[in-house]
Parts: sequence; C-alpha cells; structure tokens
Amino acid sequence: MFTKFKPTWMVEAIYQITPEQLKKRNFKAVLTDLDNTLIAWNNPDGTAELLGWIDEMKAANIPVIVVSNNKATRIERVVEQLGLDYVARSMKPLTKGFKEAEAKLNLPKEQILMVGDQIMTDIRGANAAKIQNVLVKPIVTTDAWNTKFNRLMERQIMNYLLKKHPEMNWRNTIDGE
Repeated sequence: MFTKFKPTWMVEAIYQITPEQLKKRNFKAVLTDLDNTLIAWNNPDGTAELLGWIDEMKAANIPVIVVSNNKATRIERVVEQLGLDYVARSMKPLTKGFKEAEAKLNLPKEQILMVGDQIMTDIRGANAAKIQNVLVKPIVTTDAWNTKFNRLMERQIMNYLLKKHPEMNWRNTIDGE
C-alpha cells in the first residue's frame, strides 16, 4: 500500500551525491526540491557546501533543476545566485512539475534523478512520474507551517516502510556503500 512512497535510495544529504555516482548509474541530470533539501527553508542564501556541490555538478555538465511547490518569486531568490533552472508551482506529488523538468532537459526519465526531503511530495511524485529518487534528511529539523502536517504523516509511513523493507537505511552514497 505504501510502496508508492518508497524511495529508491536514502542518502543523508544531497551534497553526498557526486558526479561519479551519477555517471556510474547513467544519470545525466538532477532534479531537486528546494526547501530543506538544497537549502534550509529559513535560509535562502544556502551554504558554502551547497555552492561547492553545484560547482561540482556544473563542472561535470550535470544540470540541476529545482522542482518546487513554491511560487516563482520564492525560488528565484535562491536560484538566480546559483545559476540554476527551476519549475515553480510543480504541484508535487502530481507529475506536472516532473514532466516540465523532463521537457526542459530533453532527457529520458531513466537518466534523471530526483532528490527531496519529503516522501509525501518529492518521493511520491517522483515515483508517480517513474523517476528514480533519493530521500535525504531535512537540512534543519524545523519546518514551515505548511509542512508540519506532512511530517506527521511521513513518520507513520516511514515506520511502516522500514518494517516492510529492512534494506532501507541511510547511506552516504547511491552506490550502496
């Protein structure tokens, strides 16, 4: 029943996903959620670690597109300084935003990886779009008011998934190490 919420991988932070890991699995692009995945929801400036990760992806010619349910003005505040493309009002967990990003990239979904911190929106949406995905731990433990309900539901779903799928555990790579 809850398999539609099951992530392909679970990695502690997006910054642990390297161009080498992506290329090994034939991923040519990364879609990422914004709040608590790429940046802390309450710190739109990001960190030095984020800037370094984005530079690594650019150097490896791996495009990164932000797919967010936020409005464009909220996303632009972050992506303009990072030089990233985005899809606003993506309506996750629906597939609308994933399809828009896929069209921008002009790549088959098998070559696209989605990274997000919420199983109810990011992972569920990526699974519905048939895009492999990575669940990451939220950057900060607090959430915006509109995310708190999802977090309550997610705890229940994660508990179920972890019981049914003992192979699910936090790693520091998508290579399984």
